[in-house]
Amino acid sequence: MIGAGLLLILVAGSCVYSVLTVLAARRYLAVRPPGGVNSSEPVSVLKPLHGAEDDLESNLRTFFTQVYPSYELLFAVRSPGDPAIEVVRRLQAEFPGVASRMLITGEPPYPNAKVFSLDRMLAEARFDLLVMSDSDIRVTPDFLETVAAEFSDPAVGLATCPYRAVPGRSLWSRLEAAGMNTQFLAGVLVARMLEGMRFAVGPTIVARKRVLQAIGGFDRLKDYLAEDFVMGKFAAEAGFGVVLSSCRVEHHIGSQPFAANLRHRLRWVRSTRRSRPAGYFGELFTFPLPLALLLWLAEPALWPAAALGLALRAWSGFAVGWRVLRDPLVGRRWWLVPLQDVLGFLVWMAGFFGNTITWRGRRYYLYPDGRFALVPSGRKAGSAMI
Repeated sequence: MIGAGLLLILVAGSCVYSVLTVLAARRYLAVRPPGGVNSSEPVSVLKPLHGAEDDLESNLRTFFTQVYPSYELLFAVRSPGDPAIEVVRRLQAEFPGVASRMLITGEPPYPNAKVFSLDRMLAEARFDLLVMSDSDIRVTPDFLETVAAEFSDPAVGLATCPYRAVPGRSLWSRLEAAGMNTQFLAGVLVARMLEGMRFAVGPTIVARKRVLQAIGGFDRLKDYLAEDFVMGKFAAEAGFGVVLSSCRVEHHIGSQPFAANLRHRLRWVRSTRRSRPAGYFGELFTFPLPLALLLWLAEPALWPAAALGLALRAWSGFAVGWRVLRDPLVGRRWWLVPLQDVLGFLVWMAGFFGNTITWRGRRYYLYPDGRFALVPSGRKAGSAMI
């Protein structure tokens, strides 16, 4: 009965969280994009690339077709042999009127290759307003118009864009998308409602150059795995306004097989645990469905409490996944959500163990403060980093 009592408390906490999620979703939807603001401020878009990923050309094309008077696109790859170069060249030939440049950065001298690419592009960017966007992002034609209008408010120094994960063909990709669209964004919205935006989430961030300069530039972010999170954290601590943009983007996550998808998930949860350890432990309450099932198994007589947890999880998933993100998976394949909740719960527990990650074929050690370092080949992670 002690175990059942503890589970009952946890289910009650998860029910409260689910209600907060619905309220947070409504609060976000109540904020309307800036109306009547026709910003023409020029924008520099920074795009780090690495290889010809799935749908890369389609993703990049949405940035070449922006309905906006003045912007430039900067791309960065490590080597002149990167196949992403040919993709960009085709788009440059197709859209000769769009200002765009390609940079060859060479190998990064520190762990976070993405930050190195952004730093090199920042040095070449002509404009003050910057959009930093990953290669797997797809946007609507009015994207730049919307985010530029939000920066007409002088109090805004950095904006982070919510995103809808678009899966590939594999089951594991669809499960991950279901979790990102109904659970991950829910946590962002609840944090926004309770304490304001004190962080940022990739994969698309908009900021002014002066904000990056004030927080120490990319040099301060280079050793962090979750550079997006700390970028927003440092900006908020420096007194700049950080907002969750009204502009939602698409994050195309591809079709990874199970093993690759699991490595990706473990990298994510271990990074989150290092970036905000208290918040990571609190994520326990974001799993009402697994907690409700455990409660029902431990004490069948408490099935009404378990049923309430399941019902509230369905309500919160609909509020975030459908009402905020318009994710078709929530409607067409709703059964993916409970499967993902169970898998996500197991991955979350696994995140408490291990301090290494695999990223682009290399192994890294995670430090307690969120920094990371390459593990030299042939050496054990723990001994190499002590």
